[in-house]
Amino acid sequence: MKRRFLLLCCSLVAVFGAAVTLPALAAEEAPDALIKRLTQEALDTIEADKAVQAGDVARIMILLDQKVMPYLNFQRMTASAVGPGWRQATPEQRTQLETEFKTLLVRTYAGAMSQAKNLTFEVRPMRSSPGDKEVIVRTLIKGRGDPVQVDYRLEQTPGVGAGWKIYNLNVLGVWLVDTYRSQFSQEINARGIDGLIATLAERNKANAAANSKPAKG
Repeated sequence: MKRRFLLLCCSLVAVFGAAVTLPALAAEEAPDALIKRLTQEALDTIEADKAVQAGDVARIMILLDQKVMPYLNFQRMTASAVGPGWRQATPEQRTQLETEFKTLLVRTYAGAMSQAKNLTFEVRPMRSSPGDKEVIVRTLIKGRGDPVQVDYRLEQTPGVGAGWKIYNLNVLGVWLVDTYRSQFSQEINARGIDGLIATLAERNKANAAANSKPAKG
């Protein structure tokens, strides 16, 4: 479980750690080229940014909002994680769910960014047709031990902000969104949408308190 957690953190670097990105490029880039660029920029950021290395949540949140969110369909990620309950949620509840889910992801994985060092990666040949609107980009993360396959699901979006956007990722056979859907479903069945929002807020508050404690020693 510890190894899986670290590998998931490393793969999330591409999603939550990139530092210098140009959203306009997304409309022109192929999906595998986009993943390659984001991953390389993310690894470069970790090597150069001491705040990111230290798991500074505030810094990572700024980078996420300014540089990474244009490459995510985060509403789709959240809706998929929430499951059928999303259709019954009000616009205000949906906004709260997106906010709390994003904070949960960042706070959960920020502390492990310092371990995502000395990594290399390889983007595998992509199997797709020219007209495909959804694709999977497969990569290999290389560090200590055997290479680990990390898969990204992307969709092509039209209109303003057009381009390829990430909406799920897979590490060691486990899709991130699917993992949270199971957890969220139990909470919704027990306490409803407002109960899930409250639970996420409580978890985020607890994580924030834990991260604010000074290190011992």
